[in-house]
Amino acid sequence: MYHPICATCGTQFAEAAADPAHCPICEDDRQYVGWQGQRWTTMAELAARHTLRLEDDGGVLGIGLAPGFAIDQRAMWLPTDAGNILWECVSLVTDDAVAALKARGGVDLIAISHPHFYASMVDWSDALGGVPILLHEADREWVMRPSSRIRFWQGDELRLSEGVALLRCGGHFAGSTALHWQHGPRPGGALFPGDALQVVADRRHVSFMYSYPNLVPMKPADVLRMRQVMEGRSFDDVFGYTWGRNIRGEGRSAVDESFERYLRAVGVETDEVSSRKKLLTMK
Repeated sequence: MYHPICATCGTQFAEAAADPAHCPICEDDRQYVGWQGQRWTTMAELAARHTLRLEDDGGVLGIGLAPGFAIDQRAMWLPTDAGNILWECVSLVTDDAVAALKARGGVDLIAISHPHFYASMVDWSDALGGVPILLHEADREWVMRPSSRIRFWQGDELRLSEGVALLRCGGHFAGSTALHWQHGPRPGGALFPGDALQVVADRRHVSFMYSYPNLVPMKPADVLRMRQVMEGRSFDDVFGYTWGRNIRGEGRSAVDESFERYLRAVGVETDEVSSRKKLLTMK
């Protein structure tokens, strides 16, 4: 018995005696089945071919596979006033990486933005002492390895402390979540949006897609709602899903401009009155 890991999306599945026939996450139209067909790997096979790189990325400790694997996201270790948070997750767990995190003070909880980054979250929780994993209830169906460590939260905001909150952005997935760290890692604060608002290649904007690999745009109504969720949130930096994909400085204005740019591109009037009318008619 072992826990299969999808080679395309990097998601770890429940214990099995043989590889599953399908990966529901990859067969969903937001993702894709690998061009060579559905393939699987294991933690041991990953460890034989990859290592974990723990490096500073814009003032935050990043954790990712080297060479890259699957979607190639990196997790981030955030020492906040809500405790030490592992934001996002990766498919490989190693003793060296766990020891390095414990040497920094450990991890108090894991929070993940959306199902494409669930990865080996249960193994990470176990290795870190059984810490809770916070996922949004709206994405419960995409959990491929159930665990008592998983805590599902509901609503549009889960405040973890005075300075840290999880925000349900929706759009990409119904429960797509961003983490807002009001006072860190730099004094101006930061937003960690996963794929809900994706930092694009120019690192001066974000954009919004229902499917990134298949280039399906996000519905304007979802983007308008996301803009409302972001109202009143201050942040200087925006940390994207992978290495170096960050906006450093003036992140709030970059996000505001990006909302306007996207909505203009899809033909939606963006003044406040028109936006609210559009939102009501599109629901």
